[in-house]
Amino acid sequence: MLRILAVIGGVSGAAGLSQFPEFSQQYLQRLAGKVDALSAVVADFDASADKNGLTREAALAEVSGTPFLNDRQQDLRRSFADHTRLSADLAQLRAATPLQRLTMPQRMGDLDTLQAAWADYRPAVPATMDGAITAGIGYISGWGVMAAVLSMLAWPFRRRA
Repeated sequence: MLRILAVIGGVSGAAGLSQFPEFSQQYLQRLAGKVDALSAVVADFDASADKNGLTREAALAEVSGTPFLNDRQQDLRRSFADHTRLSADLAQLRAATPLQRLTMPQRMGDLDTLQAAWADYRPAVPATMDGAITAGIGYISGWGVMAAVLSMLAWPFRRRA
């Protein structure tokens, strides 16, 4: 019975982890769209600053003086910071294979993008080598975790020789 439960854990792990390559691809596509949108904001602001002979920092300093402008300045600073951070994540994720992305959860940390990708994601049968490999990793991991948990639960009830 314990072996059957361990196999069920393995199959569950395989089914779950085999979805990661496609999900990470969809996250990557959404992230690219977000970076493109932020790039347009950054380029537009920088062009306006340049047109007026200002650096970005100097132009940001001029966006102040009223509560609205102070809030807008903070919004722009947040957008510039997001653009820098998300562009770096995008570059790293694009350079990685789907299997390498498995080791980069910190690069998939934009909560809005993650939630949007998850909302539209539909599981499918993995038909790629990456899907098969992650399914194998998931099976071994799921089997191992389930076997360890069941072994710990059964330990107090084992007979001593």
